[in-house]
Amino acid sequence: MTATAFRFSADLGKLYENLVAITLQKERLAGGLEYYFWKSPRQEEVDFVVKLGLQVTELSQVCVNLDDPKTKEREVRALLKASKELKCKNLLILIERTDADEEAAWHDLHGTIRILPLWKWLDREAREIS
Repeated sequence: MTATAFRFSADLGKLYENLVAITLQKERLAGGLEYYFWKSPRQEEVDFVVKLGLQVTELSQVCVNLDDPKTKEREVRALLKASKELKCKNLLILIERTDADEEAAWHDLHGTIRILPLWKWLDREAREIS
C-alpha cells in the first residue's frame, strides 16, 4: 500500500485492515473459513464477517484506536446492528493497544464487545474461531 503512494503520514488503520485480511485469506486458502464484509442500508460497515460453514462466528472491526468518541460510536453501532442481523454474538474490535471486554448499547441493541490488540489477535491460539 505504501510503495506506490506519496504521503506524509502512514494510514495505520488501512495497514491494520490489510494485515487482518491477509491473515484471514491464509486461513481461507487452508480451508478453514470464509470471510466477507457487511454493509447496512444506512452505509454502516463491519470490516470482517467470519463464517465457518453456514454459521457466522465472528464480527470484527479494525482501527488504530478508539480515542475519538465518534469513531468508537461508529464501530460499536455497526457491530451491534450486524450482530442482530447476522445472529452473531462474538463481536470484536482490533486496535493497536489495550485488552478489554465492554458492554455496549445502541438504542435497543446490546452486546459485549471484546477490544483486543491486533498483535494478540494475530496469535491464532488467542482467537476464538471455532
